[in-house]
Amino acid sequence: MWSSPYAGASSPAAMSALRAFIVEDSPVILENLVGTLEELANVEVVGAVGDEAGAVRWMSEAQGAADLFIVDVFLSSGTGLGVLQAAQQLGVRARRVVLTNYATEDVRRHCLGLGAERVFDKSRQLDDLISYCAELAGTPSQPAPLSP
Repeated sequence: MWSSPYAGASSPAAMSALRAFIVEDSPVILENLVGTLEELANVEVVGAVGDEAGAVRWMSEAQGAADLFIVDVFLSSGTGLGVLQAAQQLGVRARRVVLTNYATEDVRRHCLGLGAERVFDKSRQLDDLISYCAELAGTPSQPAPLSP
């Protein structure tokens, strides 16, 4: 299980940040997503796993430790659909969104039916996810810095 080196920081910004848990099996996507959300959307990533069993275990052991779950559909073991279903069964109160490369209408409908608030396409809607998280955190998202 990955854990942010900044989790639990006591700065005022960290205390008011949106606490997110990410279920993503790609280390590259996870690293980029964490950096982007923490920098641009006032999100504190409190942990991450790449499989369904780890996500379900974390949800059951850390009730209330996250305000938002960001879940991929296809994982190294199990699926994000199983994570969403377990969240419903466990009565997880945190918001849940899906970030996937397979945001078809059927996948969207299924995810929404399992309690996801939104479904974001990894290839086209990362800016929308950042804006959504910034809105939940109560801060405007920052524009990405321009390259020289």
